[in-house]
Amino acid sequence: MDGYDKGSGGGPAGPDDPGPAVRVGIAGLKLGHQIAAACALAVIAVVAVVHTGMLFLHVAPSNTLTKQHGDVVDEWIYPEFEQNWKLFAPNPLQQNVAVQVRAELRTAGGGVRTTDWYDLSAMDGAGIDGSLLPSHTQQNELRRAWDFYVGSHDAQNRPVGLRGQLSERYVRRIAYMRLEREAPGGKGDEIARVQLRSKTTNVRPPKWSDEKVSAKPVYRLLPWWTVTPEDLPLSDAKLPDAKLPGAKGSDR
Repeated sequence: MDGYDKGSGGGPAGPDDPGPAVRVGIAGLKLGHQIAAACALAVIAVVAVVHTGMLFLHVAPSNTLTKQHGDVVDEWIYPEFEQNWKLFAPNPLQQNVAVQVRAELRTAGGGVRTTDWYDLSAMDGAGIDGSLLPSHTQQNELRRAWDFYVGSHDAQNRPVGLRGQLSERYVRRIAYMRLEREAPGGKGDEIARVQLRSKTTNVRPPKWSDEKVSAKPVYRLLPWWTVTPEDLPLSDAKLPDAKLPGAKGSDR
């Protein structure tokens, strides 16, 4: 029998013979690499499931799991995965809130003067604008500090419990450090007190809307706070007063 006859299996492959099957994907890897890839996919799947569950518990109403394991959920979520659902609320946030600060300076000549208002929120916005990777400090430090203060004080700016006192110290130190970078005083001037306020303006409705809103800003003025040694940066904590270099700023 001719070895090249059809069906003999002894001749070369014909033009229509697909040849041996080619393995693709994970199946095409060696056994060791297949095991490593399978383990990596399993880990990714587990992390994805855990992350989805944590996000659900974070945004869900208070329940037994969040009461028992709320600290674990917060440690997973903050600060990278914080969710703000106001955009999807029935009445989404329609206001812009800017935090501003000014300082009362003791001048080298023994006088006292008050600086103009510094818009800290605008400074953060300018730092974020155009940045591909803005820091969480620029995006959230001031905003979260102000939310912390507002949420722990009544309408008369009186602290509610220990959290209110803590929020005062926190936002005061942020304001002082921001002012120190701006150097509002001249040579020999010292920051004696700081004062904060919020400026709230309504977001304009779209052109197709008939809604009418006031364009007049609403201010919330906080009391003057005296700068204490505890408010100074660690490098200056032992100094009796905070002295600011430079000659930038203007009288009120």
